[in-house]
Amino acid sequence: MSKAMKELVRQHQECDDQLNRCEAALHKGDMASAGRNFRLFNEQLDGHFTLEESKLFPALEQATGMVNGPTSVMRSEHAEIRHLRDEVYAAIEANQPEAALAAIDTLNVLIQQHNVKEENILYPMCGGSIPDLEDKLGMGSPCCGACSCG
Repeated sequence: MSKAMKELVRQHQECDDQLNRCEAALHKGDMASAGRNFRLFNEQLDGHFTLEESKLFPALEQATGMVNGPTSVMRSEHAEIRHLRDEVYAAIEANQPEAALAAIDTLNVLIQQHNVKEENILYPMCGGSIPDLEDKLGMGSPCCGACSCG
């Protein structure tokens, strides 16, 4: 697996871990911690989706000529994940831990299904189809391009 694909998989894990921290805080009734953890999850998720939607997906579409293929499905799933994310955020802001936990359960299932497709189908396809993948994703330099450091 290329450096770029390993980084994208690592980002998946970081998002999962942060969402799990939010869920644990909700189970404890610690709404302040849940809110902080969810905001961090949201930042990580947005950064990951932005990298995929602005760099990875267009690079794959250009390399393969497929614009209504897997990238279209992934964009649609990103929209569904964002919708559920907004439901969780609204429940946390309304101090409704039970509603937030229910929405997180659904969000977790959707994210896991999505990540399996990306990691087992889309990412290998990208690795085999996109020349200079690390450079196209901004990962050829010391900064990975997925953060705000450079």
